Amino acid sequence: MTKKELALEIIQRLKEAYPDAGCTLDYNEAWKLLVSVRLAAQCTDARVNVVVQDLYAKYPTVEALAEAEPEEIEAIVRPCGLGKSKARDISACMRMLRDEYDGKVPDDFNTLLKLPGVGRKSANLIMGDVFGKPAIVTDTHCIRLTNRMGLVDGIKEPKKVEMALWKIIPPEEGSDFCHRLVMHGREVCTARTKPYCDRCCLKDICPKIGV
Repeated sequence: MTKKELALEIIQRLKEAYPDAGCTLDYNEAWKLLVSVRLAAQCTDARVNVVVQDLYAKYPTVEALAEAEPEEIEAIVRPCGLGKSKARDISACMRMLRDEYDGKVPDDFNTLLKLPGVGRKSANLIMGDVFGKPAIVTDTHCIRLTNRMGLVDGIKEPKKVEMALWKIIPPEEGSDFCHRLVMHGREVCTARTKPYCDRCCLKDICPKIGV
């Protein structure tokens, strides 16, 4: 079985196992997903979803958040960790959206990368979830699982994993595939305990590299 054939089989099985895959960060506007994904670095999505409620209650628009001082933002987002740097990035990002993009999140990948605090993972998440465009989000679950499954060969650098996956994952499948990897990585192919291979829907085709 080639890597592309293996990828297609894995995609199909994960679709059956997790039919309702989606982003686990709560948002109803594109700019809120930008904020949440920055806060999610080294923090759980569940905690971010709680913290942002207070943030948006006080600053309900891009303009309001852009007006806030980084210290005011930090006071609210501190429970997510790395409060100072995250608040600084969020403040700068919102001000850039206000001043250069009429308060709207751009739908171009390279433009997104110019926003403070936005890297390839965040930009891909926005492109896939908000704009429905081809995207591959190489978070820790994606990197761990695709290596174990043999879709990539011992690659740990996020951009290199992303580039390798673009070659074998159909563009229209990338975003949902990555969301399903997160769900599978949390429930079955875990990082902090031994993977639960006995109840994995991929157990007969997964080489379990590095388990």
